[in-house]
Amino acid sequence: MTQPPLKIAIVAGEESGDLLGTDLVQALQRLSGREVRLVGTGGRHLQELGLSPLFNASEIALMGLTAVIRDLPRLIRRIGQTARFVAAEKPDCLVTIDSPDFSLRVARKVRALDPTIPIIHYICPSVWAWRPGRAKAMKPHVDEVLCILPFEPAELERLGGPHGTFVGHRLTTDPGIAIAAAMQEGKANPAPDREKTLLLLPGSRRSEVRSLIGPFGETVSILRARGHRMRLLLPTVPHVAGLVEEAVSTWQQKPEIILDPQHKWQAFGEADAALIASGTVSLELALAGVPMLSSYKLDTLARMIQSMVTVWSAALPNLIADRPVVQENYNEYVRPQWMARYVEGLFEDGALRRWQKDGFAEIARRMATERPSGEIAAETVLKHITK
Repeated sequence: MTQPPLKIAIVAGEESGDLLGTDLVQALQRLSGREVRLVGTGGRHLQELGLSPLFNASEIALMGLTAVIRDLPRLIRRIGQTARFVAAEKPDCLVTIDSPDFSLRVARKVRALDPTIPIIHYICPSVWAWRPGRAKAMKPHVDEVLCILPFEPAELERLGGPHGTFVGHRLTTDPGIAIAAAMQEGKANPAPDREKTLLLLPGSRRSEVRSLIGPFGETVSILRARGHRMRLLLPTVPHVAGLVEEAVSTWQQKPEIILDPQHKWQAFGEADAALIASGTVSLELALAGVPMLSSYKLDTLARMIQSMVTVWSAALPNLIADRPVVQENYNEYVRPQWMARYVEGLFEDGALRRWQKDGFAEIARRMATERPSGEIAAETVLKHITK
């Protein structure tokens, strides 16, 4: 007899969370041998698997306290709407992915409405970095946390949170990253007089692009003035492409804007260095072996609570390697004159470039798992469904 479809409720807002959810769902289909029916909200990748979202996922992909407070009334309505919808659908499991300030509130309301629905949260909130009380607060309404960093399950236990399972990171087995890494390994060391390829990655959120695209453009101008011949590649995502195009329209040398994911990995493979917004892309680049400089500008309210942050670095490559591999520039230290000189160091076949490359190799070793992360995550979800 054919088994009925698995009904999975999913809540994903960020582009990275949408990709994690896609890997999870595809693995669920393979491991269970059953069709998976999706309900909830998510981005373009989950929609390709059949999800009809309740609303546009970008509504919950907010960065910074200012953005959250500005949109708080709408977010509160969306939280209630999502929780009521999930409870009414009676799924086999609810999987909330990242965006903890939104998705964990949905989880709490769903647990109150229907305690029989298993609830799994994918990506451990950074309780090890700040607001450690969040770990214990999750326990009543989250049955399991799928962790992408190897030290997180022990941290959840130490802080009295839900059970955590290290599933690894989908990027370690991403075919695009594997192609880029192979291209990087096959490249000759950069010669001083040849044209360099510089990746520009100003972020996937509109607020990130607005705050960083100007300093990135100034950095490029300074590098050109200092005699560097460059090819500029700017991979981005559709929902900020228009903003990016408008911002670079006045640059003396305009970058090639890349929207196709396959061309993005080709660009990673060709790059000599990257200038990036701090985020998941730093791990993508590290696994691909691309030297980088990370930058970010916090909004006003986020700066006011900076003292609450206890972690020593915001860059994932640094946390995984447990040493400063990637240079980070924040707020008033996002200075194009300094950034241009640092990128010059990354262009050269010298100690700075080798330091990063050695760190990237260590990161790959620490992040390796025996099976793809999506499969480990799916196996964990199935255990809760069949309890």
